Amino acid sequence: MDQSARYSDLSLREEDLIANGKHILVAYHMTPADGHGYLETAAHFAAESSTGTNVEVSTTDDFTKGVDALVYEIDEAKGVMKIAYPSELFDRNVTDGRTMIVSFLTLAIGNNQGMGDVKCAQMQDFYVPPRMLQLFDGPSKDITDMWRILGRPLVDGGYIAGTIIKPKLGLRPEPFAEAAYQFWLGGDFIKNDEPQGNQTFCPMKKVIPLVADAMKRAQDETGEAKLFSANITADDHYEMLARADYILETFGADADKVAFLVDGYVGGPGMITTARRNYPGQYLHYHRAGHGAVTSPSSVRGYTAFVLAKIARLQGASGIHVGTMGYGKMEGGKDDRIIAYMIERDSADGPYYHQEWYGMKPTTPIISGGMNALRLPGFFENLGHGNVINTSGGGSYGHIDSPAAGAISLRQAFECWKSGADPIEFAKQHREFARAFESFPGDADKIFPGWREKLGVHK
Repeated sequence: MDQSARYSDLSLREEDLIANGKHILVAYHMTPADGHGYLETAAHFAAESSTGTNVEVSTTDDFTKGVDALVYEIDEAKGVMKIAYPSELFDRNVTDGRTMIVSFLTLAIGNNQGMGDVKCAQMQDFYVPPRMLQLFDGPSKDITDMWRILGRPLVDGGYIAGTIIKPKLGLRPEPFAEAAYQFWLGGDFIKNDEPQGNQTFCPMKKVIPLVADAMKRAQDETGEAKLFSANITADDHYEMLARADYILETFGADADKVAFLVDGYVGGPGMITTARRNYPGQYLHYHRAGHGAVTSPSSVRGYTAFVLAKIARLQGASGIHVGTMGYGKMEGGKDDRIIAYMIERDSADGPYYHQEWYGMKPTTPIISGGMNALRLPGFFENLGHGNVINTSGGGSYGHIDSPAAGAISLRQAFECWKSGADPIEFAKQHREFARAFESFPGDADKIFPGWREKLGVHK
């Protein structure tokens, strides 16, 4: 059934829809199945996303038609369609009137990508009007709270050198805590890797007290504050709360230095919101474990990593992993910096929409996946700043001297870039950074050819 007469209006202008402020706008890449017209399929997509069915039903009234989602723009040559969703369509909390990401995804993703006339579709961008933006939680904590704890300036407080406890599984409580202590002697921030939780060989109630003690000892020895991101991911709301409460109680006076890591993609929006609303005093660390199943650059369905990051800010994530923009081991490219810009700025351009955030706290870009001190200067140059958290597992524990030396090399990489120094010349005066060349010779050969001769290193 061709529903384009009802569910499309190509006379609508995007600037008018934005000025009116009553619609969430969504841009998709969509390809119809063979034998189906573009506008006809787009209209069916909008119908399935809102008020429509596959047949005319007697229960439809004039009000129902007034909240139809409408296709307002198509570019068949580029495979682009844009749909305007009336804000009234989206579910609101019974308790406080706020809106929710699950409702947005239920409509804008929902069943529509599995329809027979849609070969593939993927959400590329979306725009949230001011009133709807106010109904999302947004972050309660941001990178300035981390800088404050670390004794940094609250504007451009700079790079936070972090790591991930490696190996990701298999360490018992004592080696785990010792690994944390060794890194903290040189670095700022440690996170649980995403599967680390309450394994039988490393029970949370044995390892967390040891980690809290390691933090105290490292702080005493270095005179610097340290940060820990503890994984509270669980299937059950009450299990998440139990883990979080135990961790805060154990860290005691250092509890403000604890972030909560949640595997938000595999766990879903409910996990993020549970952590955000129950623990607004903690930095909320959104880990994207599993996201590549849908958001890979090679994917033609679902939604992109950019969309996921924007959703995370609305939900209240203090920080979210954004990949390495082609500088680490993860998929992605230099242009992925727009993901960071969208979540960290108050005004930013996405692939299709400009978004004003109206003072909503920013979400920190967290950089992780195959990074080390040699890769960081180029990364910072591409991004244009170093106000990020970077968790380098191999880049720290793979350093030839020690995890602490690995951490120091990461800090020095930031100092090198910030000062505009030539990395080879900088290395001659900074031992930990220089030793990173010997620690990661494959990267050194690729990024800094001839480094051995210049640094006097022989095989």
